[in-house]
Amino acid sequence: MQKKLLGVAVAAALAAPGLALAQSSVQVYGTVHLSVNQTKFSQSTAVGGATGLGDITKYGVTSHASNWGLRSTESLGGGMTAWFQAEFNMQMARNNGVHDGESTARNSGVGLRGGFGNVYLGTWETPWSQTFRFWDVGTIGGWGPTTAIIGRRENTGTNPSSNCGNLQSAAGGAQALTAAGVAVPTNICGNGAEAGAATGTGGYSLWRRYNYGVFYESPVWSGVQAKIAFQPNERKANYNTPAAATATAAARVNENPSSWSGSLAWTGMGGRARAFIANMRNKDWSTVGATDSGWTVGGGYDFGPANVGAVYEKYTFSGVAGATGAGDREAKEWAVGIAVPLGSGKIGASYAKAKAFSGAGAPAANDTAAKLWNIGYEWALSKRTAVGFGVAKIDNGADIGFSWTGQLPTQDGFSSGSVANGVDQTNLFVSIRHSF
Repeated sequence: MQKKLLGVAVAAALAAPGLALAQSSVQVYGTVHLSVNQTKFSQSTAVGGATGLGDITKYGVTSHASNWGLRSTESLGGGMTAWFQAEFNMQMARNNGVHDGESTARNSGVGLRGGFGNVYLGTWETPWSQTFRFWDVGTIGGWGPTTAIIGRRENTGTNPSSNCGNLQSAAGGAQALTAAGVAVPTNICGNGAEAGAATGTGGYSLWRRYNYGVFYESPVWSGVQAKIAFQPNERKANYNTPAAATATAAARVNENPSSWSGSLAWTGMGGRARAFIANMRNKDWSTVGATDSGWTVGGGYDFGPANVGAVYEKYTFSGVAGATGAGDREAKEWAVGIAVPLGSGKIGASYAKAKAFSGAGAPAANDTAAKLWNIGYEWALSKRTAVGFGVAKIDNGADIGFSWTGQLPTQDGFSSGSVANGVDQTNLFVSIRHSF
């Protein structure tokens, strides 16, 4: 009898993890997306060959938002559901894990869904960022407008801080001092691009995801849905005025940065027609005491023989020091995309343009226009696996440096994700994508 009871106990212990997993309905999912590329970087039209930035062509393998994640839902009754999702970048190469952002969280959060809509907390795409799904039909292999010009290259992170340089090296910079003359340790913020990092001579990239934000999505009414997200002011700072003898502490400022984004989108005619408008307002991001703001509008239509989409965006960076002093710096971009079904896949193509900055805050050197185009074919081998190939190119003005997310290292052999002003890039690629 004791042996039988012991056997039942052991069996129950072994089965318990499986039962818990079944009750929590945990789903493992992900996407692996890699491409092999031939990339040409042109000589910079801004500095020529004086600094060694000559033409160079190289080969490499790039990961395009490869990710994995966990999802779980639980029915609470009364039409309400609790849910969570944790999604992470999937590192497809060995690294020592010393750089911030490695395997960082992507869309991750916990929330409640019901007749009231969906409310959740976490790290997630802003309503502005999510609009790309309504129009970006022409991207092939990860090389397209939304990983380069549109959104001025997306970023993920919390509010930037004027008190943080996000320094990741021991060299850092001159340390600030408190009013008592005590050294303040160099900050390592580690939450995205800090202190309004520029794209070329421009303003910061528009945030793709808020870190630790608050999100709400309304129910869908006749194809219409509203979304809103808020990035709280966790970087709010209060410093006492430093004494004259500790002037280096003057770099420390009192700030109250926050951000919010909202969108209104419509999908109709069986999903063939799409339209949206979205906004973003960022307080104390470019300049303490000023609020940056902008909007985007676009949509698309699937005619059957061709699916087309288009977007236009305008964003104003306030209080920026320009050629004639502090003022507003206006950035305007637009793009179009098309997908044509062919066989078991599609031909995809896009064209995007960033206009030169305008406004009183425009820089003195203002050859800041850029354009991008791509064309390729994606062959669907199954519902979960696809192979693509094509070509994509960015032409930068002499005072701007757009590049793609995940770009190969540039002429110096180690800098990636950005290029010097005036450097053009051309990518020939073959990609493979598998979802699970």
